[in-house]
Amino acid sequence: MNVSVIIACAGKGERAGLGKNKLFYEWDGMPCFVHTLNAFLESGLVNQIILTASEEDLNFIKEKVDGKATVVKGGLTRTDSVKNALKKVTGTIVLIHDGARPFVSKRVIEDCINAVKNHGGAIPVVPCRDTTVKADDQTVTEYLGKSGLYSVQTPQGFFTQSIRYAYTCAGDRVFNDDGEVYKEFVGKLATFDGDQQNVKLTFPQDFKSPTPEYRFGTGFDCHKLVEGRKLILGGVEIPHDKGLLGHSDADVLAHAIMDALLSSLAMRDIGYHFSDKDPAYKDANSMDLLQKVLKMIDQKGYKPHNISATIMAEKPKLLKIIPTVTENLAQALSLPIDSVGIGATTLEGLGFVGREEGICVHATATVIQK
Repeated sequence: MNVSVIIACAGKGERAGLGKNKLFYEWDGMPCFVHTLNAFLESGLVNQIILTASEEDLNFIKEKVDGKATVVKGGLTRTDSVKNALKKVTGTIVLIHDGARPFVSKRVIEDCINAVKNHGGAIPVVPCRDTTVKADDQTVTEYLGKSGLYSVQTPQGFFTQSIRYAYTCAGDRVFNDDGEVYKEFVGKLATFDGDQQNVKLTFPQDFKSPTPEYRFGTGFDCHKLVEGRKLILGGVEIPHDKGLLGHSDADVLAHAIMDALLSSLAMRDIGYHFSDKDPAYKDANSMDLLQKVLKMIDQKGYKPHNISATIMAEKPKLLKIIPTVTENLAQALSLPIDSVGIGATTLEGLGFVGREEGICVHATATVIQK
């Protein structure tokens, strides 16, 4: 089934107190709504993306979207905007999402799609943590408690034909969200687990930069030098009369870095995830395995911040090779080159490294919460 998503971006966001549309608030060089758009693009789970925009913001949003999605003119209310966007939907399933929820995860998007397939219409919810009350003019009028109460999130998902019918029935009435429209005119509305991090940016405090959490890890690896093998360090083939022995390509530098990344989040080690008993990893490219580790880190909500590693090798001499290795690793890790510190040392002829029997690497990694 093809899946479409409508991202509602036609509001004003005045409660944020930014003096401009909150969806235009930038971090990492991109407006909030572009981060939301990218979350769906990067999920690989949707076939069509439609953004709603107010008349005054239409051209700006089109410029920033840069052809990655369709932009349609919204209405005076969210209900009107969704009605307009539904006319352009081509998917059998449609998800409807707030443009101010840029932290939506692939898991939530996938669960929403599956919930629609199983139930027809579904919304993500999270249990209320605090006791909830109704209040009027700063006076409590009713205690609602927290048992059985949930906060509603987006994306909310539906079979397109059903939600179109519901909005046709809605007329000029204004609803809180799409789930309410569906429940009113179609019927049973299912729920699925939302995500506490899938917050809607609404108030001034939501736009204050939080202090991100840093985590630190270490990694160490050794491989034996033998004839008839390529010597690969950090994904770069090094000219030498010997190479490193291993089940994969035996890239000892990449292995130590992977272990450091995994260690930072208490995720065991590469031997646990990529066993040397598994034929799938026979002669594997360690840079491909590094990408798998980065996906694991990403799923935990972190990304690399900086890497440091020391290569212990008597030969070959690595002085002229290190800049190339550093650049290759920086590109693979999506880090600036000055965040990847690679050094090399000999052991002055001592031990098995000094006897040119093997190469060892000690690595450290810092990861930062996204």
